[in-house]
Amino acid sequence: MTTSTKESGAAAPAGSGPFLSVRDLYVRFKTEDGVVKAVDGLSFDLERGKTLGIVGESGSGKSVTNLTVLGLHNPMFTSIEGEIVLDGQELITAREAELEKVRGNKAAMIFQDPLTALSPYYTVGRQIAEPFWKHTGASKKAAWDRAVEMLGKVGIPNPKERAKDYPHQFSGGMRQRAMIAMALVCDPDLLIADEPTTALDVTVQAQILDLLKNLQQEFGSAIIFITHDLGVIADMADDIMVMYAGGAVERGTVDEVLRSPQHPYTWGLLNSMPRLDSDLDTPLAPIPGAPPSLLRPPSGCRFHPRCAFQGEVGGARCVDELPLLPAGRGGACHLTAEQKQTIFVEQIKPRLR
Repeated sequence: MTTSTKESGAAAPAGSGPFLSVRDLYVRFKTEDGVVKAVDGLSFDLERGKTLGIVGESGSGKSVTNLTVLGLHNPMFTSIEGEIVLDGQELITAREAELEKVRGNKAAMIFQDPLTALSPYYTVGRQIAEPFWKHTGASKKAAWDRAVEMLGKVGIPNPKERAKDYPHQFSGGMRQRAMIAMALVCDPDLLIADEPTTALDVTVQAQILDLLKNLQQEFGSAIIFITHDLGVIADMADDIMVMYAGGAVERGTVDEVLRSPQHPYTWGLLNSMPRLDSDLDTPLAPIPGAPPSLLRPPSGCRFHPRCAFQGEVGGARCVDELPLLPAGRGGACHLTAEQKQTIFVEQIKPRLR
């Protein structure tokens, strides 16, 4: 039985709203070349026990958004506006001492590269035990026992001995499991997984994904899962948010977005996925062009320089007017619902079979 680290009465009352609410989030970075508009008016909600998958190309703002949730940006070079409410607590205006109580305890993050996220100077067991000792006030012996328990829970063989090892003595898959153990050691209510299976072979990737799903069922955590891989999202998430150039261009349930996508960028992502049942000689269909610079993002629809369907809208609307993402299900695109349906059925869907 896993030791509980939460005090009774700490959870928010049921039905009091989404566990995590992000509203009109803007994140700007000051650089020598100018101001980078990394996140541009992003809003989303996440319920307890649910998984939100965030997909998009590199530079779309996925990781920046979630580092902002945890307050991990340098305030000297970062400007943040908007509202982030986690379990009733506003985080953007919170002091660093308050954020330290949140990080690792109520919310935790699995970083993309565990070899750089883990310190080479301390044993794996000590690094897992430290947040437990810090947040719960447990003795160092109890914290070490908890670290060993968590290593066993994430599937590390002989955890009592392996807890004494250093990160370089672990394989890539084992380091990722150790990172998961560290993130979950205090039973966080929110877990942010930033591409946790990147650079892992497919067997280890499947094991990590199964591990996260099993641990979510046990701990009841809400999960934000960041990835480039729509196949992984289909397996892991309840809802999907597609990001492009610092904003959300589409959102909906997994079934809605994958079966009836509402934005040309999502069509492009789906088209660019390799398929096991396709002809080996059939080339992939990449999205033309490259993501825009967030120093000088395009006017109007951020995706219009790469979009093949501007002619369906007519005029200069795509260039001049930023399309809004509707509340609930939908895509931020000037195409009408009828046009989207026709294009998807006639041009996009046949390629996905």
